[in-house]
Amino acid sequence: MSIPKELYPSQDDLLYEEEILRNPFSLKLWWRYLIARNEAPFKKRAVIYERALKALPGSYKLWYAYLRERLEIVRNLPITHSQYESLNNTFERALVTMHKMPRIWVMYLLSLTEQKLLTRTRWTFDRALCALPVTQHERIWEPYLIFVSQKGVPVETSLRVYRRYLKFDPTHIEEFIEFLLNSSLWQEAAERLAGVLNDPQFYSIKGKTKHQLWLELCDLLINHATEVSGMKVDAIIRGGIRKFTDEVGRLWTSLADYYIRRGLPEKARDIYEEGMMTVVTVRDFSVIFDTYSQFEESTLAYVMEQLDLEEDGSIEDGGMEDNAFEVEGDPRLDFKLSESKFKEKIFRGFWLKDVYDVDLRLSRLEHLMDRRPELANSVLLRQNPHNVEQWHRRVKLFEGNPTKQILTYTEAVRTVDPMKAVGKPHTLWVAFAKLYEDHKDIANARVIFDKAVQVNYKTVDNLASVWCEWAEMELRHKNFKGALELMKRATAEPSVEVKRRVAADGNEPVQMKLHKSLRLWAFYVDLEESLGTLESTRAVYGRILDLRIATPQIIINYSLLLEEHKYFEDAFKVYERGVQIFKYPHVKDIWVTYLTKFVNRYKSMKLERARELFEHAIEKAPAEYVKPLYLQYAKLEEQYGLAKRAMKVYDQAAKAVPDNEKMGMYEIYIARAAEIFGVPKTREIYEQAIESGLPDKDVKTMCMKYAELEKSLGEIDRGRAIYQFSSQFADPRSDADFWKRWHDFEVQHGNEDTFREMLRIKRSVAASYSQMHFILPEYSMQKDQKLNLEETVDTLKRAGVPEDEMAALERQLAPAATNAPAKDTGRKVGFVSAGVESQPGVIRTPDGGRKVTANNEEIELPEDSDTENDEGVELEIAQKPVPDEVFGDLAPNKEPSREEPDKLGALERIKRQRRA
Repeated sequence: MSIPKELYPSQDDLLYEEEILRNPFSLKLWWRYLIARNEAPFKKRAVIYERALKALPGSYKLWYAYLRERLEIVRNLPITHSQYESLNNTFERALVTMHKMPRIWVMYLLSLTEQKLLTRTRWTFDRALCALPVTQHERIWEPYLIFVSQKGVPVETSLRVYRRYLKFDPTHIEEFIEFLLNSSLWQEAAERLAGVLNDPQFYSIKGKTKHQLWLELCDLLINHATEVSGMKVDAIIRGGIRKFTDEVGRLWTSLADYYIRRGLPEKARDIYEEGMMTVVTVRDFSVIFDTYSQFEESTLAYVMEQLDLEEDGSIEDGGMEDNAFEVEGDPRLDFKLSESKFKEKIFRGFWLKDVYDVDLRLSRLEHLMDRRPELANSVLLRQNPHNVEQWHRRVKLFEGNPTKQILTYTEAVRTVDPMKAVGKPHTLWVAFAKLYEDHKDIANARVIFDKAVQVNYKTVDNLASVWCEWAEMELRHKNFKGALELMKRATAEPSVEVKRRVAADGNEPVQMKLHKSLRLWAFYVDLEESLGTLESTRAVYGRILDLRIATPQIIINYSLLLEEHKYFEDAFKVYERGVQIFKYPHVKDIWVTYLTKFVNRYKSMKLERARELFEHAIEKAPAEYVKPLYLQYAKLEEQYGLAKRAMKVYDQAAKAVPDNEKMGMYEIYIARAAEIFGVPKTREIYEQAIESGLPDKDVKTMCMKYAELEKSLGEIDRGRAIYQFSSQFADPRSDADFWKRWHDFEVQHGNEDTFREMLRIKRSVAASYSQMHFILPEYSMQKDQKLNLEETVDTLKRAGVPEDEMAALERQLAPAATNAPAKDTGRKVGFVSAGVESQPGVIRTPDGGRKVTANNEEIELPEDSDTENDEGVELEIAQKPVPDEVFGDLAPNKEPSREEPDKLGALERIKRQRRA
C-alpha cells in the first residue's frame, strides 16, 4: 500500500525528525513536534500520533489528545459513518494500556451512547466497572443511569442496572422510584416506597419529608388500586390518619376513593361516614362531606343516564317482542330468549333486583344533605365537648322532635364538666327543665331542677341562677308558697357540722357559698315584697345587711319600703346604715336620696339636723361628687333657712368643686345672688371668680360678663378697666368676639383717647402672641421666679451659707418695689377690683394712698416731638384736691405727682399738655 506524498515529512519537519531519531522515547520531543504541526491536516497529525504512541504506548497525555482530536473529527458526522468504527477501534487500542484511566472510559462510553449501540454500550459499561477501582465507580454510574433512562432501552435492562446501582449506593433509591413511576411499574414502586417509609435511617437526598413520601405512596395506591396488590392499603392509610393530623380529610377521601376504584361503593360509603364521625376540624369535615356528596350525585347521575339509554334502546327495538309477549303471555314459554334477557323480563320491577334504584339513591343524597348541620355540630363538639353553646345549637337542630332533644340534653349534662365548660353550664339544666315544662310535665321539670342544684358549678352565680329559674317556674304555675319555700331553702346557711365536714375534705363546693349570693337574696326579697308580709320582708332585708352583701340599690329599696308603710324614722336609720357601709362613689345615690327624702319630710321643722346631714355629706364627698350636694344644701337654705347662709353655701361650693366645674358653679352663684340681693351684690362674686384661679378661657368669659354688668349699671370706666385687664387672655387672631365687644363698647361709650388706647393694647397683645417663643403670663413668671428663689436659698443652705448672706441674696433676686405684686398673691396681676381706681398705672398703697407706676408698654418718644410746645417749656397747672369720700369706691384717678415726672410716658405727657 503506497503512502501519499503529503504524509511524508517535509523539509521543515527534518529538524524534528532528526531529534526524534536520536531520542524516540522522549514525550517532550513528540509533543513539540505535534505543536509545531498544529495547522497540518489531521491525516498527517494522525501519522505523527500513531508513531508517537507506538514508541510511547503508556502516555496518557498522547492518548487523551489523540482521542480528543478524533472525537472532534466525527462530531458532525452521522453515526453510521465509517469514522465512528475507526474511533471505536482507537478507543479499544487505547484501553489496552489506559484501562485504569476513568476519563478515557467516560469518553468512550459517551461516544457509544451517542452511537445508539445498546448492547455494545452496556457491555462497555460493565467492562469499565470491572476495570476501575470501586472508588471511581461513581464517575461511571452517572452516565450509565442516563444511558438506561433513554427511550428505546428495554425496561428489564434498566431495572437490572438500577438494582445493581442501588447495591453500590442505596441513597439514590428515590431516583429508582421515579424511574419505576415513569415506567408504569406500580407494584414495585409501591413496594420500594413502603420500604423507604419503614426505614427509620432513611434520608432523602432530594429534600422530601416522610410526610411527602407517605402522601406519594397513598396517591399511588389509590390511583392504581387494581394494579397494586399484596399491600394492606386500608391499614396503611389509617396509620397515616393517626400520624398526620393535618391531612385527615384528604386521607379519608383517598381511602374511600380506593374502594370506589376497587368496585366497592358500599364500603366507600362506610368510609365516608366513618370519616365524618371522627374528624375534629371543620375543614376536614368539609372536604369529606363535599367529596361524599359529589360521589352520591355522580352515582345518581350515572344511573339516570343508563336508565335513559335503556329506555331509548327499547324504543328503537320496536314493539315486535312486546307484541309477541302480549300474544304469548308468559315469557317462560319463549325458548328463544337468552338467559340475560330472560332474567331481565322475569325480575323487572322487583326491588331486590333493581339495578337502577334511582329512588334509593335520591333518598340517600337527600338524607345526607339534611344531616349536614348535625354532622357539622358533632365536629365542633368533638373539638370541645364542654362547649355549652354548641350543645344548645344541637338541640335546636332537633326542634320538633322532643325525644331527640331529651336525649341530646341528657348527653349534654352528662358530658359537660362545669369546671371546664365554655359558657354557662347551668343553662343546659334550665333549658332541659323548660323542655319538660313546655310539654306540661312539671313533675319531671322539678326533678331536673332538683338534680341541677346539686351540681358543683364553677361560680355561685350559676347555682343561684338555677334556684331563681326554679322559683320562677313555680310562680308561672301559681305555686307561690312553693316558690317562697324554695328561696328559704336556697338561702339557708349550712350547719356547723356540714361546714366542718367540707373543711375536712378540702374541696369546698359552691353550695357552701350560696347563702351569700346577692342575686338569690335580691330575688328572695322581691318575692317577699310581692307575696309576703312586711315583717317577713324586713327580716329578709335585715338578713342581707347582716351578711354584708347589700348594695346601694338594696338600701334605697329597703328605705322606700319603710316609707311606703309610714316608718320614716326607720327608713332614715337604714339610710344612715347605708352611708356608713359604703364609700364613694357608691354612696352618692344613697346620700342624694337620703337628703331629698329628709328635706321633703321635715322641711323647716328639723333644719339644724338637715344642716348637720348636709355638712357631714359634704365633708365625706370627694370634689368631683360635691356639686349636687352643695346645690341641694343651698336650695334648703333658700327655701327654709337664711339667704345669707345660702350665699355662704354657694361660696363654699365655688371653692370646693373641681376646676372644670367652677365656671358653672360661679354662674349659678351669680344668678342666685342677683335674684336675692340684687345686681350690685354680684360684683364681689365676679371679683372672687376672676381671682379664684379659673382657666384663662373662663377668666376671659367671666370678665366679659362682668364688663357687661358694669356697662348696664352705667359704670363705663370700670367696664373699660375690666376689658383692659382681660385683654391679656384674648389673642386678636383667634378671639375676635372679645375685641369686637370692646370695640363696640368704645364706639358707644368712649372717646378718641380711649379708642386709641384700646388699639394700642390690641397691638401689644397681638405682638406678645406672635413672638417665636412662648411668653408666659405675668403671674406664671412671678411664680417661676419665686420657685427659682426658693431653690437657690435651699442650695445655699445646704452649702452652709449664713442666713444674713442668704437674706442679702434674696433682696438682690427679689423684684423691685415698684413692680412688686399685691399682698394677695391669689389676685390676678393687673386686675382692678371694685375698690381700686380704674386709671391705668395707679394703684393703692397699703396705707390708703396712691402710687403711680410706670407703663412699660408705652413708646418712649423724644422730647422735641411735642408740636404744641415748641420751646419745651413745661406747663404749671394748679389743681385742688377733691376728697375721696365724695366719690367713695368710684373715686377718679389722681394725676401723677410732679415729684415723679420721669415715670410718665411720652404719650401721657403729650395728652396732658394738650388738655392744658
